Amino acid sequence: MRRLLVPPIKCQGIKTKLVPEIKSLMKNVDFERWIEPFCGSCVVALNIQPKKAVLTDANIHIIQFYKDIQNQAVTPGGVKEFLVEEGERLKTRGENHYYEVRERFNQVGNSYDFLFLNRACFNGVMRFNRKGYFNVPFCRKPERFSPAYITKIVNQVKAIATVIHSSDWVFETLDFQQTLSQAQPDDLIYADPPYIGRHVDYFNSWSEKDEDCLVASLQNLPCKFILSTWHSNEFRRNPLISKNWTSNGFHLFTKEHFYHVGSHEDLRHPMLEALITNFASTTYKPVQPEYAQLSLLERPFSGYVADHD
Repeated sequence: MRRLLVPPIKCQGIKTKLVPEIKSLMKNVDFERWIEPFCGSCVVALNIQPKKAVLTDANIHIIQFYKDIQNQAVTPGGVKEFLVEEGERLKTRGENHYYEVRERFNQVGNSYDFLFLNRACFNGVMRFNRKGYFNVPFCRKPERFSPAYITKIVNQVKAIATVIHSSDWVFETLDFQQTLSQAQPDDLIYADPPYIGRHVDYFNSWSEKDEDCLVASLQNLPCKFILSTWHSNEFRRNPLISKNWTSNGFHLFTKEHFYHVGSHEDLRHPMLEALITNFASTTYKPVQPEYAQLSLLERPFSGYVADHD
Protein backbone atom coordinates (compact mmCIF):
# COMPACT_ATOMS: atom_id res chain seq x y z
CA MET A 1 0.00 0.00 0.00
CA ARG A 2 1.40 3.38 -1.02
CA ARG A 3 2.42 5.58 1.86
CA LEU A 4 0.34 8.72 2.34
CA LEU A 5 1.87 11.97 1.15
CA VAL A 6 1.88 14.63 3.85
CA PRO A 7 1.80 18.24 2.61
CA PRO A 8 4.41 20.71 3.92
CA ILE A 9 1.76 23.14 5.20
CA LYS A 10 -0.50 22.41 8.15
CA CYS A 11 -4.21 23.29 8.20
CA GLN A 12 -6.86 22.79 10.85
CA GLY A 13 -9.22 19.99 9.94
CA ILE A 14 -6.78 18.35 7.51
CA LYS A 15 -8.31 15.13 6.17
CA THR A 16 -5.23 12.89 6.19
CA LYS A 17 -7.04 10.22 8.21
CA LEU A 18 -9.94 10.11 5.75
CA VAL A 19 -7.81 9.69 2.62
CA PRO A 20 -7.96 5.85 2.60
CA GLU A 21 -11.75 5.90 2.96
CA ILE A 22 -12.18 8.52 0.25
CA LYS A 23 -9.99 6.47 -2.09
CA SER A 24 -12.02 3.36 -1.35
CA LEU A 25 -15.35 5.11 -1.88
CA MET A 26 -14.29 6.27 -5.35
CA LYS A 27 -12.51 3.05 -6.23
CA ASN A 28 -14.75 2.21 -9.20
CA VAL A 29 -15.85 5.74 -10.11
CA ASP A 30 -14.80 6.89 -13.56
CA PHE A 31 -14.16 10.62 -13.95
CA GLU A 32 -12.15 12.96 -16.15
CA ARG A 33 -11.49 15.83 -13.76
CA TRP A 34 -11.23 16.18 -9.98
CA ILE A 35 -12.61 19.40 -8.46
CA GLU A 36 -12.13 20.66 -4.90
CA PRO A 37 -13.80 23.94 -3.89
CA PHE A 38 -12.12 23.87 -0.44
CA CYS A 39 -8.73 22.36 -1.24
CA GLY A 40 -6.91 23.59 1.91
CA SER A 41 -3.69 21.65 2.37
CA CYS A 42 -4.49 19.61 -0.80
CA VAL A 43 -3.81 16.39 1.12
CA VAL A 44 -6.69 14.56 -0.60
CA ALA A 45 -5.77 15.56 -4.14
CA LEU A 46 -2.08 14.87 -3.50
CA ASN A 47 -2.94 11.29 -2.52
CA ILE A 48 -5.70 10.67 -5.08
CA GLN A 49 -3.37 12.10 -7.75
CA PRO A 50 -5.86 12.71 -10.56
CA LYS A 51 -4.29 13.64 -13.88
CA LYS A 52 -6.57 16.66 -14.24
CA ALA A 53 -7.85 18.81 -11.37
CA VAL A 54 -9.25 22.20 -10.40
CA LEU A 55 -8.18 23.03 -6.85
CA THR A 56 -9.58 26.19 -5.33
CA ASP A 57 -9.76 27.88 -1.95
CA ALA A 58 -10.67 31.27 -0.52
CA ASN A 59 -7.25 31.48 1.16
CA ILE A 60 -5.00 33.34 -1.28
CA HIS A 61 -1.81 32.27 0.50
CA ILE A 62 -2.49 28.54 0.22
CA ILE A 63 -3.26 28.89 -3.48
CA GLN A 64 -0.19 31.07 -4.08
CA PHE A 65 2.02 28.56 -2.26
CA TYR A 66 0.90 25.74 -4.57
CA LYS A 67 1.13 27.96 -7.64
CA ASP A 68 4.69 28.82 -6.66
CA ILE A 69 5.57 25.14 -6.37
CA GLN A 70 3.92 24.53 -9.74
CA ASN A 71 5.88 27.32 -11.48
CA GLN A 72 9.04 26.47 -9.50
CA ALA A 73 9.23 29.80 -7.71
CA VAL A 74 9.33 27.55 -4.61
CA THR A 75 11.71 24.59 -4.91
CA PRO A 76 13.07 21.97 -2.49
CA GLY A 77 16.52 23.56 -2.73
CA GLY A 78 15.10 27.02 -2.14
CA VAL A 79 13.14 25.78 0.87
CA LYS A 80 16.25 24.21 2.40
CA GLU A 81 18.35 27.35 1.93
CA PHE A 82 15.59 29.62 3.25
CA LEU A 83 14.79 27.56 6.35
CA VAL A 84 18.46 27.11 7.24
CA GLU A 85 19.02 30.88 7.11
CA GLU A 86 15.78 31.85 8.83
CA GLY A 87 16.16 29.03 11.33
CA GLU A 88 19.55 30.36 12.40
CA ARG A 89 18.10 33.84 12.84
CA LEU A 90 15.24 32.39 14.86
CA LYS A 91 17.68 30.45 17.04
CA THR A 92 19.68 33.62 17.71
CA ARG A 93 16.91 36.18 18.08
CA GLY A 94 13.96 34.04 19.15
CA GLU A 95 10.45 35.42 19.02
CA ASN A 96 11.63 38.86 17.84
CA HIS A 97 12.65 37.31 14.54
CA TYR A 98 9.41 35.34 14.26
CA TYR A 99 7.33 38.49 14.61
CA GLU A 100 9.53 40.33 12.10
CA VAL A 101 8.88 37.59 9.56
CA ARG A 102 5.17 37.67 10.38
CA GLU A 103 5.06 41.43 9.79
CA ARG A 104 6.99 41.03 6.53
CA PHE A 105 4.61 38.33 5.36
CA ASN A 106 1.54 40.42 6.18
CA GLN A 107 2.92 43.22 4.05
CA VAL A 108 4.30 41.21 1.13
CA GLY A 109 2.76 37.70 1.24
CA ASN A 110 5.83 35.68 0.25
CA SER A 111 5.33 31.89 0.02
CA TYR A 112 8.61 31.09 1.75
CA ASP A 113 7.61 33.28 4.69
CA PHE A 114 4.22 31.56 4.68
CA LEU A 115 5.86 28.15 5.03
CA PHE A 116 8.20 29.40 7.76
CA LEU A 117 5.35 30.88 9.80
CA ASN A 118 3.16 27.83 9.33
CA ARG A 119 5.90 25.60 10.78
CA ALA A 120 7.08 28.00 13.51
CA CYS A 121 3.76 29.23 14.87
CA PHE A 122 1.91 27.94 17.92
CA ASN A 123 0.51 24.43 17.48
CA GLY A 124 0.62 24.58 13.67
CA VAL A 125 -2.48 26.78 13.58
CA MET A 126 -3.33 28.74 10.44
CA ARG A 127 -5.41 31.77 11.36
CA PHE A 128 -5.95 35.23 9.88
CA ASN A 129 -7.59 38.26 11.50
CA ARG A 130 -10.31 40.53 10.10
CA LYS A 131 -7.77 42.38 7.97
CA GLY A 132 -6.52 39.12 6.48
CA TYR A 133 -3.29 39.24 8.48
CA PHE A 134 -1.67 36.09 9.85
CA ASN A 135 -1.91 36.52 13.63
CA VAL A 136 -0.83 33.23 15.24
CA PRO A 137 1.78 33.67 18.02
CA PHE A 138 5.21 32.08 18.13
CA CYS A 139 5.55 28.45 19.25
CA ARG A 140 8.28 29.47 21.75
CA LYS A 141 10.79 27.04 20.26
CA PRO A 142 13.77 29.07 18.97
CA GLU A 143 15.56 25.89 17.85
CA ARG A 144 12.51 24.77 15.87
CA PHE A 145 14.35 24.35 12.57
CA SER A 146 16.80 21.59 13.39
CA PRO A 147 18.57 19.90 10.43
CA ALA A 148 16.24 16.88 10.74
CA TYR A 149 13.13 19.08 10.78
CA ILE A 150 14.29 21.03 7.73
CA THR A 151 15.04 17.78 5.89
CA LYS A 152 11.53 16.53 6.69
CA ILE A 153 9.93 19.68 5.24
CA VAL A 154 12.19 19.68 2.18
CA ASN A 155 11.28 16.05 1.47
CA GLN A 156 7.58 16.92 1.74
CA VAL A 157 8.01 19.77 -0.75
CA LYS A 158 9.97 17.49 -3.09
CA ALA A 159 7.31 14.77 -2.97
CA ILE A 160 4.37 17.03 -3.69
CA ALA A 161 6.30 18.94 -6.37
CA THR A 162 6.79 15.65 -8.22
CA VAL A 163 3.02 15.04 -8.18
CA ILE A 164 2.09 18.60 -9.17
CA HIS A 165 4.63 18.83 -12.01
CA SER A 166 3.40 15.58 -13.55
CA SER A 167 -0.27 16.58 -13.45
CA ASP A 168 -2.59 19.00 -15.22
CA TRP A 169 -3.76 20.90 -12.16
CA VAL A 170 -5.21 24.40 -11.93
CA PHE A 171 -4.96 26.31 -8.65
CA GLU A 172 -7.29 29.28 -8.25
CA THR A 173 -8.54 31.61 -5.53
CA LEU A 174 -12.31 31.24 -5.90
CA ASP A 175 -15.34 30.86 -3.69
CA PHE A 176 -17.13 27.51 -3.75
CA GLN A 177 -20.04 28.75 -5.89
CA GLN A 178 -17.69 29.93 -8.64
CA THR A 179 -15.88 26.61 -8.47
CA LEU A 180 -18.96 24.39 -8.54
CA SER A 181 -20.42 26.37 -11.44
CA GLN A 182 -17.64 24.84 -13.59
CA ALA A 183 -18.79 21.26 -12.94
CA GLN A 184 -19.37 18.99 -15.93
CA PRO A 185 -21.00 15.51 -16.03
CA ASP A 186 -17.66 13.69 -16.13
CA ASP A 187 -16.20 15.52 -13.10
CA LEU A 188 -15.91 14.24 -9.53
CA ILE A 189 -16.32 16.84 -6.77
CA TYR A 190 -14.76 16.52 -3.33
CA ALA A 191 -16.08 19.16 -0.92
CA ASP A 192 -14.63 19.67 2.55
CA PRO A 193 -16.24 22.90 3.80
CA PRO A 194 -15.35 24.56 7.11
CA TYR A 195 -17.39 23.34 10.05
CA ILE A 196 -19.85 25.91 11.40
CA GLY A 197 -18.41 27.61 14.46
CA ARG A 198 -15.00 25.90 14.22
CA HIS A 199 -11.69 27.25 12.92
CA VAL A 200 -13.38 30.47 11.76
CA ASP A 201 -11.15 33.27 10.48
CA TYR A 202 -10.87 35.81 7.66
CA PHE A 203 -10.55 33.21 4.90
CA ASN A 204 -12.74 30.35 6.12
CA SER A 205 -15.68 31.82 8.00
CA TRP A 206 -18.74 29.65 7.51
CA SER A 207 -22.40 30.08 8.43
CA GLU A 208 -25.58 28.04 8.15
CA LYS A 209 -26.50 30.22 5.18
CA ASP A 210 -23.24 29.17 3.48
CA GLU A 211 -24.01 25.55 4.32
CA ASP A 212 -27.49 25.81 2.81
CA CYS A 213 -26.06 27.34 -0.35
CA LEU A 214 -23.46 24.57 -0.63
CA VAL A 215 -26.10 21.88 -0.09
CA ALA A 216 -28.27 23.35 -2.85
CA SER A 217 -25.28 23.51 -5.19
CA LEU A 218 -24.23 19.91 -4.48
CA GLN A 219 -27.75 18.55 -4.83
CA ASN A 220 -28.02 20.12 -8.28
CA LEU A 221 -24.66 19.04 -9.65
CA PRO A 222 -24.53 17.24 -13.01
CA CYS A 223 -21.81 14.92 -11.66
CA LYS A 224 -20.87 12.76 -8.69
CA PHE A 225 -19.66 14.26 -5.41
CA ILE A 226 -18.15 13.33 -2.05
CA LEU A 227 -18.81 15.64 0.91
CA SER A 228 -16.93 15.37 4.20
CA THR A 229 -18.34 16.83 7.39
CA TRP A 230 -18.69 15.97 11.06
CA HIS A 231 -21.41 13.63 12.24
CA SER A 232 -21.16 13.76 16.03
CA ASN A 233 -18.88 13.81 19.03
CA GLU A 234 -19.34 12.87 22.65
CA PHE A 235 -21.23 16.09 23.32
CA ARG A 236 -23.54 16.68 20.34
CA ARG A 237 -24.43 15.68 16.81
CA ASN A 238 -24.59 17.63 13.56
CA PRO A 239 -28.26 18.53 12.94
CA LEU A 240 -27.55 19.45 9.32
CA ILE A 241 -27.03 15.81 8.35
CA SER A 242 -30.63 14.85 9.13
CA LYS A 243 -31.81 18.14 7.65
CA ASN A 244 -29.98 17.80 4.33
CA TRP A 245 -28.75 14.30 3.62
CA THR A 246 -31.21 11.58 4.73
CA SER A 247 -33.39 11.66 1.62
CA ASN A 248 -33.19 9.11 -1.18
CA GLY A 249 -30.24 9.37 -3.51
CA PHE A 250 -27.63 10.17 -0.86
CA HIS A 251 -25.39 7.74 1.00
CA LEU A 252 -23.86 8.33 4.44
CA PHE A 253 -20.65 6.69 5.64
CA THR A 254 -19.00 7.33 9.00
CA LYS A 255 -15.59 6.85 10.58
CA GLU A 256 -14.52 7.42 14.16
CA HIS A 257 -11.16 8.93 14.98
CA PHE A 258 -9.55 10.98 17.72
CA TYR A 259 -8.59 14.60 17.53
CA HIS A 260 -6.89 16.67 20.18
CA VAL A 261 -6.24 20.34 20.72
CA GLY A 262 -3.51 21.22 23.16
CA SER A 263 -0.51 19.48 24.60
CA HIS A 264 -1.99 16.75 26.81
CA GLU A 265 -3.40 13.33 26.01
CA ASP A 266 -6.43 13.99 28.22
CA LEU A 267 -7.51 16.58 25.68
CA ARG A 268 -8.11 13.84 23.10
CA HIS A 269 -11.73 13.35 22.10
CA PRO A 270 -13.46 10.93 19.73
CA MET A 271 -15.11 12.40 16.64
CA LEU A 272 -17.40 10.64 14.21
CA GLU A 273 -16.68 11.99 10.74
CA ALA A 274 -19.15 11.64 7.88
CA LEU A 275 -18.67 11.16 4.16
CA ILE A 276 -21.76 11.74 2.02
CA THR A 277 -22.07 10.80 -1.63
CA ASN A 278 -24.67 10.94 -4.37
CA PHE A 279 -23.52 7.54 -5.66
CA ALA A 280 -23.42 4.05 -4.19
CA SER A 281 -20.09 2.57 -3.15
CA THR A 282 -18.98 -0.90 -4.19
CA THR A 283 -16.54 -0.94 -1.26
CA TYR A 284 -18.49 0.18 1.80
CA LYS A 285 -22.01 -0.20 3.05
CA PRO A 286 -23.69 3.09 4.02
CA VAL A 287 -24.97 3.75 7.53
CA GLN A 288 -28.55 2.54 7.82
CA PRO A 289 -31.24 5.24 8.16
CA GLU A 290 -32.17 4.20 11.69
CA TYR A 291 -28.58 4.87 12.81
CA ALA A 292 -27.90 7.98 10.75
CA GLN A 293 -29.34 10.35 13.35
CA LEU A 294 -27.69 8.74 16.38
CA SER A 295 -24.81 10.51 18.08
CA LEU A 296 -21.42 8.92 18.67
CA LEU A 297 -22.37 7.71 22.14
CA GLU A 298 -25.81 6.48 21.05
CA ARG A 299 -24.59 4.34 18.20
CA PRO A 300 -24.30 0.57 18.66
CA PHE A 301 -21.36 0.60 16.26
CA SER A 302 -19.13 3.13 14.56
CA GLY A 303 -16.78 3.21 11.62
CA TYR A 304 -17.02 1.98 8.07
CA VAL A 305 -18.58 -1.39 7.40
CA ALA A 306 -16.59 -2.99 4.61
CA ASP A 307 -17.85 -5.40 2.00
CA HIS A 308 -14.44 -6.98 1.73
CA ASP A 309 -11.67 -8.33 3.96
